[in-house]
Amino acid sequence: MSSQPVFIPQPAAPSTLLANPTAPTPIARPPQPVFASVEDERRHRKQKLAAAFRIFSKLGFQEGVMGHFSVRDPEKTDHYWANPYATDFGSIKASDLVLYNFDGQIVEGNTRFIHRGNTVLHIPILKTRPDVIAAAHTHSVHGRAWSSLGRLLDPLSAESSVFYQKHAIYDSYEHGEGYTLANAIGENRALLLKNHGILTVGQSVDEAAYLFISMEKAAQAQLLAEAVGTPQRINHQHAEEISQRFQPYIGWLNFQPMFQSIVREQPDLLD
Repeated sequence: MSSQPVFIPQPAAPSTLLANPTAPTPIARPPQPVFASVEDERRHRKQKLAAAFRIFSKLGFQEGVMGHFSVRDPEKTDHYWANPYATDFGSIKASDLVLYNFDGQIVEGNTRFIHRGNTVLHIPILKTRPDVIAAAHTHSVHGRAWSSLGRLLDPLSAESSVFYQKHAIYDSYEHGEGYTLANAIGENRALLLKNHGILTVGQSVDEAAYLFISMEKAAQAQLLAEAVGTPQRINHQHAEEISQRFQPYIGWLNFQPMFQSIVREQPDLLD
């Protein structure tokens, strides 16, 4: 049986990243993959995760052995795939990924080193949010800088408005990680970990990765804007409309150009 996903056309969806949120223009909706078998879906999720690590490496999101990204297994939904401990993001292949169970044990993978920062974060999130397929947390520079201010991001652009009323602040040093952190996410797309950085969740690797990259850029943009003046916010109504119109599909869609580019440049990640 072929390992390639079967593509089925999906209905059109409006764009959410429009300059004028009151007059959306329909955009073409490329098909999302539908799989012939659970093995094909597992391979696909692992390849997307390996690609996300390669992209994160190029964007400078790696800091030593810190940082992790998970994707739930499509069959054993109380298991998830993640990066092996102390492995360069820029060299990770799909075959390098490690399978953990919800007891924090390695079930599959060529390593005996359990990433404790990984298990304490991802297991509670995946347990308490059955809708979450993937979660990303790395130590990106602008996310860390913004998180030290103890403030939510403002809706300064269409991209940052995606997080309007959909992210929260949590002090992991004061309150710990684990289930307290997972509960702090609530129904949000992202969490600003005070003095720590960014955490995003999604219904696909694609969505979680896109949200992380976009939030990092939003933090960078606001830091730059505030360095030279007092930035003007998008008003509440328009920011709320943009945030509400953003759906998991849009996160998936916005990741596709990045995925296509990294696979073309580094095809070995699919192995």
